[in-house]
Amino acid sequence: MRSLAIEDNFAAWRAASLGALGEGLAPEMIEWRVMQHAALPQEQALFDYGEASENAAAPASTVHVSKELAALLQDAALYRAAERWAFLYKVLWRWQHGDRAVASPADADGAQLYRMAKSVRRAKHDMIAYVRFRKQTPAAQTPEYLAWYEPDHDVLEWAAEHFAERMGRTSWMIATPRAAAFWDGQQLHLEQRHALAGEHRSDTPDEAEALWLAYYRSTFNPARLNEAALEQHMPVRFWKGLPEGHLIPAMISDAKSGARRVAQASGVGMLDGKSIPVEAESAQPAREPPSSLDRCRRCDLWRNATQAVGGSGPGDARIMLIGEQPGDQEDLAGLPFVGPAGQLLTLAITRAGLSRDEVYLTNAVKHFKWEPRGKRRLHKTAGQREIEACSVWLERELETVRPAVIVTLGATALTALLHKKASLRDHLGAPFDVAGAWGIATYHPSFALRQQDDKARDTILAAISQALVRARELAAQDRQAGPSGKSN
Repeated sequence: MRSLAIEDNFAAWRAASLGALGEGLAPEMIEWRVMQHAALPQEQALFDYGEASENAAAPASTVHVSKELAALLQDAALYRAAERWAFLYKVLWRWQHGDRAVASPADADGAQLYRMAKSVRRAKHDMIAYVRFRKQTPAAQTPEYLAWYEPDHDVLEWAAEHFAERMGRTSWMIATPRAAAFWDGQQLHLEQRHALAGEHRSDTPDEAEALWLAYYRSTFNPARLNEAALEQHMPVRFWKGLPEGHLIPAMISDAKSGARRVAQASGVGMLDGKSIPVEAESAQPAREPPSSLDRCRRCDLWRNATQAVGGSGPGDARIMLIGEQPGDQEDLAGLPFVGPAGQLLTLAITRAGLSRDEVYLTNAVKHFKWEPRGKRRLHKTAGQREIEACSVWLERELETVRPAVIVTLGATALTALLHKKASLRDHLGAPFDVAGAWGIATYHPSFALRQQDDKARDTILAAISQALVRARELAAQDRQAGPSGKSN
């Protein structure tokens, strides 16, 4: 067994390995030791075979390896592991003795070599990407810019050469837990003393950093946040060394708390521009008129509905009742007001001295809008866009039936009839003119179902019945005269 002591760098290992190969030492015959004192220049190497140096064999003249293997060896030499030099010599020994499989990832040693080189190359990329320099207050013997970084492998020297090429004559220092790199504008210096790692750390942001943080905040779009992708491309372990690192958790939290819904709307709203008022109806895209209700695609509600639900009743009914939209049972049956709300409406119609057979029942929106809740489909209020899109069908029903009295059940139906946002409270109990017909607003029977006690439910039901009584009285008046004395 021979003991071979070297400096902890690739040049020293290479020189020692050539000597060992020249003497014919197999990998299992060598004990590799790394010297702990100050580093010698890389072009020098110390050999110690446990005997007098004059007894050592001369180094092998040449070892021919492929360019690919040479690159793998140089990268793997930066891999931070205690047994790296012994392993790399084993690879070189096998290659020198004709075993080319060692350079293949299909080989066990080759696979380990590739893993080591890949990890080092990733560490090189990360150091270039995540080193952040901070400008310092001018002082004698102090670099203009300082940076602190904790690399996974021994890539400081490689990265320092990269930054020296790109930062010109600007002086800087990169400190790490193991060493530090200095650039005075002309020459690069490496210092292995551990004390330097903490001596030159700076936590004082400069003006450029403040500008960068403002820019980083302004470009963050919470609506496009992909937390998994963020942590994949910018691992969390690097955040503590980034000026923007302390901003990221708060921005992620804000995105989860609602900022994702508004995204950059506040910033966009502050931009200069001219506002152009557009009526909601004019903003609707141009569509070909559908040939039938079943083929209507004027909004997206048809996608999740079983079928369109049209009106039901006599074609010459004097009273038309308009609800909001079909419910779950109406969607399945294809008929309006057949569910629980429809049963209450039937009771109110009967109490008003009418029957369902003499009134026309329909809805402002013809498809069921719902959201899942377990195995149930729960009603979801129709939006203005759906009301506008469906208005063509309500207008056709009004033109065909031509009722003398139109009873709107709920605010949605009232809005659809008046073609504008309307408050139910402002229209309760007072008939109004609607293009030569009477309009009466009252509650939707589903509102009675939502009451917490029987007394409140009966109060709502009585109000609906009273509105229908008033509708019956108005319909019984002269059919030839409208509310303003015009011919109907």
